Amino acid sequence: MTTGAPEQPEQSQQSRQPQQPEQPEAAPQAAGGARSSVLPRWSLTRSIVAAALSGAVFAAAGLLASRVDLALLGLPFVLAAAWAWDGRPGDDAESHAEALVEARARDGRLHYTVRFRLPQGVESVAARFSTHGGEAEELLIGARSAGELHGTVPLLHSGPQELLRLDYRLHGIDGSVLGEGPEGEGAGGLSVTRTIPASYHAISALPLPRRLQGLTGGHDSARPGDGGDFRDIHPFSPGDRLRRIDWKATARRGRFAGDLYVRRTTATSDATVVVVLDSRDDVGEQIAEWSRNTAAIKGLGSLDVAREAAGSIAAGYIRAGDRVGFQDLASQRRMVSHGAGSRHLQRLLRDIESSAPSGAPAFRQRPPVVAPGALIYVLSTFLDDEAARMAGQWRAVGHRVIAVDVLPAARFLGATREERIAHRIVMMERADRIRGLEARGIGLLRWQGEDDASREAALRALSRDRPREARR
Repeated sequence: MTTGAPEQPEQSQQSRQPQQPEQPEAAPQAAGGARSSVLPRWSLTRSIVAAALSGAVFAAAGLLASRVDLALLGLPFVLAAAWAWDGRPGDDAESHAEALVEARARDGRLHYTVRFRLPQGVESVAARFSTHGGEAEELLIGARSAGELHGTVPLLHSGPQELLRLDYRLHGIDGSVLGEGPEGEGAGGLSVTRTIPASYHAISALPLPRRLQGLTGGHDSARPGDGGDFRDIHPFSPGDRLRRIDWKATARRGRFAGDLYVRRTTATSDATVVVVLDSRDDVGEQIAEWSRNTAAIKGLGSLDVAREAAGSIAAGYIRAGDRVGFQDLASQRRMVSHGAGSRHLQRLLRDIESSAPSGAPAFRQRPPVVAPGALIYVLSTFLDDEAARMAGQWRAVGHRVIAVDVLPAARFLGATREERIAHRIVMMERADRIRGLEARGIGLLRWQGEDDASREAALRALSRDRPREARR
């Protein structure tokens, strides 16, 4: 007989399952498993210990009172304890217990199989199952069964996360002895953790930095050169190529013999873009879960939106031949220097997917150093001043900065009146903070809460703000 898989509770309808990335950037499906193999240390249960103590009390009372019948009353209790201890599984290497979890992500869900390999003398296994860090479900599995559990876990969020947690303890015959670990805890425990890739779609409307400093690329710069669109008609100067002489313009404008005019074009250049992700916190749609942050019921998280936005921005500029770098405000070690190419994009996506909430907010005295003339995207919820302060400092030194709002649309299911009032106050402070960014000349892009058409329109509006060199 094979035990059936525990039915997982239906998740909130507001929770959004992340889709797999579009081709050819699709990441491999999460697969693999976890294994726990321990040699338990057996101990009597409390009931058997109580029985042994009761037998000892009866024997002592019979000895003191010189009554054999009273001493014999404790004999069954002592025999039961001795029988349970003698029938415990052995302590040799062949008496270990092993739990193996095989898991594979498919169709937006994690399909898992748990197999137990139990030593002789084990009657049952008490297991505690939990998914997404939620409430644990207790199960009792008989040793005579095949000892297998099957089930699925929905992939609700992107990024690193613990999808499945299993703790188990072995029970001897009639539950008289328990298998304990070296420190007195359960006989074994294991977890299945995965880094789930975020969905992304390369953006087509690409805003440009104030200055294009590259020597080649796909964008028209302010410098005269080859590869770009028509710039102007200019008198011939040393270094100009003879094939660029415009004879019609020379005939119209030339006043003296030897006057020559050439057609000049703009040089092409690439852009330097830095994606700055604020991963210090991760708040969901459900306002009531902001303090608990339970993955199963908090809904779409701000980091889910931020990973999607960061991947889409990076893919769009990499496809256009630009150079893209990555910075994480919460971790100085998570930094990728700007580069180009498909391999660099995969490296960027791996660092973006591995971003996780860091807990306590970090305060930086100075913003991270970025390349001169770079376009900086700051992805944050802007619930505090740190990300806005960094964006203001970058703007003050001449960078073009675009603030990307990744806060999900609020839902108030189960929220109390106090929580609604607190949320309203926080949102008013946040609105003042965002208006301050716009007053400094920082562009604003709302990534979540808008449909694709509205987002594309906002990107096109930002793209029409051409670099100043191109308008000269």
